[in-house]
Amino acid sequence: MIDNDSLAALIRRDLPDALVEIVDRTGTMDHFNVTVRSRAFAGRTLIEQHQLVYGALRAALKDGRVHAVELKTLVSEGV
Repeated sequence: MIDNDSLAALIRRDLPDALVEIVDRTGTMDHFNVTVRSRAFAGRTLIEQHQLVYGALRAALKDGRVHAVELKTLVSEGV
């Protein structure tokens, strides 16, 4: 299990400018809807954007703190 703030911190560690919105889908603190908005996504494919976020979450996915993520990525305006 992981709380929303800790999950957002993992993402912001790799994407410091990220605006992160998290919804715990099941109340079990391991299934999340995550929306990430970052300038780092500019010029990248959707797959590359998702790879950046999943890379930031790699340890939490591996150790089971996060079981499932439904991910939405957006490019920050003003890029």
